[in-house]
Amino acid sequence: MTANTENGNAAFDMAKWVVVALLVASAVVGNHYFAQEPILYRVLGVLALAIVALLVVLQTVKGAAFAQMVKDARVEMRKVVWPNRQETQQTTLVVLGVVVVMALILWGMDSLLGWFVSLIIS
Repeated sequence: MTANTENGNAAFDMAKWVVVALLVASAVVGNHYFAQEPILYRVLGVLALAIVALLVVLQTVKGAAFAQMVKDARVEMRKVVWPNRQETQQTTLVVLGVVVVMALILWGMDSLLGWFVSLIIS
């Protein structure tokens, strides 16, 4: 019985994805067809079709799983302890200092190797 139900849900999900594809295609074709209309109307039409397509996608199994993942990600983001202004400034200064030091080291190595190669070639 569950296999039969899963096959029915899979077929229904496939139909939903076909509807989504048709909605997106109609947005593209409609935008091209109504090219002479003001851009505001075309944008509103495309946005309306995109919202309807998104609502249909959220009704599928994969869409519902994606929506749940987004909700879980938001919950996890609330758990993060973000650095305060002072910590951010100090970390930024450390990163900039390391970048400058590494740039000087690489510049020195490049100059030294370039000088050495010019001695060998000439």
